[in-house]
Amino acid sequence: MPFPNPFPALSNRNDDAPLLGSAPLEPQLMRRRRIFVVVLLLMMGLVGVCSLVILITSGDGGEDWTPSGEDDDKCPSPKEVSEYLKARRPEEGRPTLRGVHEGVSEKSFGKGRLGAIPYPWTKKMLAWQRTGYHFQPQKNWMNDPNGPLFYKGWYHFFYQYNPSGAVWGNISWGHAVSKDLINWRHLPLAMVPDQWYDINGVWTGSATILQDGQLVMLYTGSTNTSVQVQNLAYPADQSDPLLINWVKYSANPVLVPPPGIMDHDFRDPTTAWLTPERKWRIIIGSKINKTGISLVYDTMDFKTYEMLDGVLHAVPETGMWECVDFYPVSEVENEGMDTSVNGPKVKHVVKTSLDDDRNDYYALGTYDSEAGIWTPDDPSIDVGIGLRYDYGIFYASKTFYDKKLRRRILWSWIKETDSEKSDIQKGWASLQAVPRTIVFDMKTGSNILQWPVKEVERLRRNRIVFDKVEVTAGSVVPLDVVSTSQLDIVAEFKVDEEALKRMNVNGSDSSYSCQKSGGAAERGALGPFGLLVLASKHLIEQTPIYFYISKDTKGNFKTFFCADHSRSSQANDVDKEIYGSTVPVLKDETLSMRILVDRSIVESFGQGGRSCITSRVYPTRVACEDVKIFLFNNATDARITASLQIWQMSSASIQ
Repeated sequence: MPFPNPFPALSNRNDDAPLLGSAPLEPQLMRRRRIFVVVLLLMMGLVGVCSLVILITSGDGGEDWTPSGEDDDKCPSPKEVSEYLKARRPEEGRPTLRGVHEGVSEKSFGKGRLGAIPYPWTKKMLAWQRTGYHFQPQKNWMNDPNGPLFYKGWYHFFYQYNPSGAVWGNISWGHAVSKDLINWRHLPLAMVPDQWYDINGVWTGSATILQDGQLVMLYTGSTNTSVQVQNLAYPADQSDPLLINWVKYSANPVLVPPPGIMDHDFRDPTTAWLTPERKWRIIIGSKINKTGISLVYDTMDFKTYEMLDGVLHAVPETGMWECVDFYPVSEVENEGMDTSVNGPKVKHVVKTSLDDDRNDYYALGTYDSEAGIWTPDDPSIDVGIGLRYDYGIFYASKTFYDKKLRRRILWSWIKETDSEKSDIQKGWASLQAVPRTIVFDMKTGSNILQWPVKEVERLRRNRIVFDKVEVTAGSVVPLDVVSTSQLDIVAEFKVDEEALKRMNVNGSDSSYSCQKSGGAAERGALGPFGLLVLASKHLIEQTPIYFYISKDTKGNFKTFFCADHSRSSQANDVDKEIYGSTVPVLKDETLSMRILVDRSIVESFGQGGRSCITSRVYPTRVACEDVKIFLFNNATDARITASLQIWQMSSASIQ
């Protein structure tokens, strides 16, 4: 069946227009329909008169539909939405700034949507947004991951949490445990702001397991005068595998901002690692003017510290470094490494979360343990100016070494990109990405690979295979998959060789970028092509995940991996950006992507995890109609052959 072009402006679409190519109705059927319509109109007229009499008699015109009314179990019609939005004032959509005054990065989302009127979500629509297999608390606000570790048979996850509401504030440490990183059991709060040195927030921290198996936790506290200090905590009972109770060191804080560092610019200690002198070493994020830096401290007992001269690393014009991370990766093995490992065939990753643009950047380099200095392999893609963990919504990430399975695991906060009003209405905000493994990309030698932990595959069911599906230029192909709100998709794409040859002859497309393009609607000879996920029946709403191949001025092909949010929702108070980056594709490699769909979050992995994009999407139609998935090829001159495996995903147990 032919489908309409999915990419025209949404404002020009007729929501109720039939699919193009529908067969005409038979004349006899048309005559019957006309008779039926006349009778129906007469009946509606009688009903209208009766209703008017009742209205006049009662003197009560009833209540207009509102998102908190009795119709919360339905989806509003386009007319109801339009009337609701017309009655609202633009100032209702202006976000409240949270976190900046207190000395941390902005915690509310307003990028490109300031003043947008909040959409009239109903309870049914908001209930659909809650994920099935991503970690999130039962209610209220969550942000940064804290101190993840594997301890006495359990994976522990601590996180920034507001026990009092769905907005940032009153930051405590939530705590949950798991046997498999997918199914979780919530435990009582681990720490709350109850001392002068953390009364304004128990902020981000990291766990270190000592050589004798003892566990310590360093974390940033915001004092009663909003100074950022570092504090020590440890389990009340080191033999308790669930680590229920925690004790704060009586002589906290153990570190305060050194001379030359502002009170608001000293936070987020890392996991410690051993130096050649058998001291423990940590780094803490900071800045001097606009230069982002990582301060270095050595300690023997986590109570007293020596500040090293200089810094581990600094990059001008990157601003405040927060949630810094530092760890080794093997150049020869696809396994993780303990944070203290160094030596031949080992590279080190330095990562920071940039307060200025709220993205997580990393770089590969060499660590001199004697001098306490790290040097990037390629200064042109140094920390904060080059590679990112993820090119979508992904921030404040933290890794830990899983000694049980010899792997490095990455956690990250995935914020909401809707309005604060919507978050308060649904009673929760934010979630965590599916934990990812990190290894060095031995094929390129210039980046890491991120991949969902293998345990998530236990949720797969009902595999559907589509083999060598041809998608001609400018076409959309529906895939016969039911229940598409929670999926795991693995797809490979082959581009017509003749089209590649023609591109070699006909010139370059060197100006392309995901963010500055028209998204999936911008057509080129060799792209875009990929998948439309969380798509409504008539493609009014859709989230394209796609490749785009261009050629630079030197005649080299460049491949982009992108996610287009611009048509993901008819709501105006949500993120509508286009995300993505180039992705390395080596000679004779097949283009591949993996997509985890879990209602309001989509995690996409290009070329085995060389490039990743996390999307938050808030479609308005999916709660009341079937969600669809399509292959698409919006290229002008290339035929694509796609092979896919698609699994429906069960929900995890998070209780």
